[in-house]
Amino acid sequence: MSNSPNSFHKSPKENQETQAGAGGIFYGWWLVGVGVFLLTLMSLCVFRGLGVMMVVLQKEFAWTRTQISLGTLFSRVEGAALGPLEGFLIDKIGARRMVLVGFSIMAIGFVLFSFIQNIWHFYLVFIIITLGSGIGGWLAVMSVLNSWFNRKRSIAMAGASSGMNFAGFLLPVYALGMAASFRTTALFLGVILICVAIPCVRILRNRPEDMGLLPDGLPDEKTERKSEEPAFSSKESLEQIGQEESSFTVRQALSAPVFWILTVAHISSTVSIATLSLHLTPRLTDMGLSLTTASVVETIYSAVALPSLFLSGWLGDRMSKKYLIILFLILQGISTLILAFANALPIAILFAVLYGIAFGGRSPLMTAIRGEYFGRKSFATIMGWSMLPNGVLMAIAPVWAGWMFDNYHSYTIPFVTYSLITFVGAFVMILARKPKVSKLVSA
Repeated sequence: MSNSPNSFHKSPKENQETQAGAGGIFYGWWLVGVGVFLLTLMSLCVFRGLGVMMVVLQKEFAWTRTQISLGTLFSRVEGAALGPLEGFLIDKIGARRMVLVGFSIMAIGFVLFSFIQNIWHFYLVFIIITLGSGIGGWLAVMSVLNSWFNRKRSIAMAGASSGMNFAGFLLPVYALGMAASFRTTALFLGVILICVAIPCVRILRNRPEDMGLLPDGLPDEKTERKSEEPAFSSKESLEQIGQEESSFTVRQALSAPVFWILTVAHISSTVSIATLSLHLTPRLTDMGLSLTTASVVETIYSAVALPSLFLSGWLGDRMSKKYLIILFLILQGISTLILAFANALPIAILFAVLYGIAFGGRSPLMTAIRGEYFGRKSFATIMGWSMLPNGVLMAIAPVWAGWMFDNYHSYTIPFVTYSLITFVGAFVMILARKPKVSKLVSA
């Protein structure tokens, strides 16, 4: 579709047809579907599959959990350091290109993973894989959706985030493949990543304005005009109609106290999420569960997270995101505390149910609230700066948990600690207030 000014001077009928897209569906919803595919693959490879990877690598190479956890430390520190740059590039050159570059790098990383022979090979390859996921994964997908949706932002982000939960349904198959031959499985994933990314990138569009559209789709009352009148007189008027919230510059966002409140609240949940992404499967196998049974427990929390995710997205567009986030943080703290003392399959299932509700509900809201508070213009860069402190602490948390287990043969102290941190985050979130750009110094 042309990006020329003529694309902004359509008849009402032409504009309605363009807004609807193929099959009468607003084009933004097709992008949600693309996001599901991309995040499913990214999550399985880089997030949800880490616990399985730890168990397999321990058996294959006899590495300690601290050694394997250091791989996530190096990669997370790298991701934290590059977060602002990745966000800046997404805002400047577009998420579409970043997705192609990122998934290509991930594909190369997994091909190289199939050839590793020592711990340093693992560290190098894992840094490459996570570099790719940082460039073209979650932040790029969420940035696209933040541009395409305003009033329906939460449910759109919830829809795409469901990919992170769909990845959980693939864990048993992933575990069987990794246990049979991690080298063959890694090589296969590398091929799949590039084969899926290329057609998905052809569908992605960075902003609705690039197609002469508005966020959420143009309301009917704005398209019912006389046929001789242009739907939009200029690109500027299109943006004025579509922009229902203030757009902050990066400097204005960083100057707002609520930016740091949201960052602290986000960190309070992600330290345990990052830790469990790596140590949940080992924790479950330590209880005597098989690798396959442990993967099934993770699948249960994925199954519970799906309806929670869509419910929170629906509610987030209709009521205060802040209080919903507080509720899900409290549930996450409770579930992590239960896991710290779990000693049997029924308790593990109870953890999975509560953690699934919390994980599914919190995930889209922590992102959507940034879009609501800071707008669309510099969303990726603002999120990138938030990822800087977040990434550093997410890097340290799994390593400390691994070190504690290697030295004291227990995860109890780190899991209890991360549970308490999550409760603190819920309390801090009470202080969040939507900022007004007029009160801040312009960049």
